[in-house]
Amino acid sequence: MTHNNGEQHPHLTSKESRHARADRRERGKSLRKSCPRSSHADVVLGQPKRDPMALLEDSNRDRLKNLLPIRFTRMAESAFAFFRGTAVLQAHDLQGTPSAGITVQCCGDCHLMNFGGFATPERTLIFDINDFDETHPGPFEWDVKRLAVSFVLSARWRGFDKSDAKRMATTAVASYRTAMAQYAEMSVLETWYAQISLEHLLDRVADNAALEKIVRKGIRKAQENTSDHVFEKITTTVDGQTRIAVQPPLLYHTPNYEQHMREEMEPFFKRYRETLPAERQALFDRYRLVDTAGKVVGVGSVGTRCFIALLMGNQDDPLFLQIKEARPSVFAGRADTPLTKQNGERVVTGQRLMQSASDIFLGWTTGSGGRDFYVRQLRDMKVAPDITDHTPRHLTAYAEVCGHALARAHAKAGDATTIAGYLGSSETFEKSIAAYAIAYANHVEEDYEKFRSGIRSGRFPTETTPSDVEEAIR
Repeated sequence: MTHNNGEQHPHLTSKESRHARADRRERGKSLRKSCPRSSHADVVLGQPKRDPMALLEDSNRDRLKNLLPIRFTRMAESAFAFFRGTAVLQAHDLQGTPSAGITVQCCGDCHLMNFGGFATPERTLIFDINDFDETHPGPFEWDVKRLAVSFVLSARWRGFDKSDAKRMATTAVASYRTAMAQYAEMSVLETWYAQISLEHLLDRVADNAALEKIVRKGIRKAQENTSDHVFEKITTTVDGQTRIAVQPPLLYHTPNYEQHMREEMEPFFKRYRETLPAERQALFDRYRLVDTAGKVVGVGSVGTRCFIALLMGNQDDPLFLQIKEARPSVFAGRADTPLTKQNGERVVTGQRLMQSASDIFLGWTTGSGGRDFYVRQLRDMKVAPDITDHTPRHLTAYAEVCGHALARAHAKAGDATTIAGYLGSSETFEKSIAAYAIAYANHVEEDYEKFRSGIRSGRFPTETTPSDVEEAIR
């Protein structure tokens, strides 16, 4: 994927390089004339003619119908949960909103729950974006706006004051702006190598005992989130063979799954293997496929074809891989950028572009039915935020880290200097985006009430699932 936000010239002298950087910064500043930073607060719905429930139904096409009630149940929990499951609505509404015209590789579904901790190939724990199902080139503002809205909705869900919600949104965007200014002064390779380690987060919260406790808890949880840990929880022995212990409806074997393993999954993994670098192919060859099972994941992904696969290197050497269907991004056809033919490759490429480090088993392939998939490790020391016990101060601190991580991702995949030139050093941009976030959150809550009416009328059937089962395979 390419981006048209300014070229890098490694052959320039340092003086010429400074001039080139100054030119890009001025270019960014000049974009304020056609797209004032204050204008981001003015246009909330770029597509005023909208039918949110029809858009939701359209996004459910070709999903597994038997899983849709679980999807709707999860979305019904709150307006925030509904927002997580309807990235398509905001992508639709962002069309026609003000944009400076700076394209980056976007996350596409940039809400606060799609950030978290995980391990690099060197086993360092870092904080970064961790979900790229919707990644696609697009206006940098689109990711920023979705992130800000997610903090407003989460604050409302937790019952925090309006001032708290506004502060969180403002903090996330202000952190993005100030971090982008820092990346604008760094070299291309410095930006590419930049990481936010969990140890660095500990240093940042050292003066706050409560925040330090939360970070340390996350580190301990991440260190326990390994294939070995999952193995003990979700496997069993059947006729002397290790198998995934299914827990319907969230973890299940497909009909005729032994035939499915032989005719579908073994050729699937052979095709997937070809997308790995040669040294990773050699590593992958040390494992053998033992079992696969369908798995319900997330909120927005429920109903898509997702599986976990158990591979074994030796009798006590498990590897769990997650296989996720890669559907077209919600930005496809909405952002003014080229479409991608293979959506599994789109996800993998976008993840590698945006993350500071990516899973060693990250790859893609096409299934026998023509659907695109990508593959990654199931756990690998991953940890997601638990905001249910966060105070407003905690969530505001988390907003600052998320804003910084998003800036790092955009800087790695785009032109930090031009973006920084546009953002400037004043608070204009974050105040405008915060105003947008509050106004758009109101529309989300209106859409959520329409969705709840649809549940009551039977348009969106729901179904409950045991919480202990869900926690076991999360």
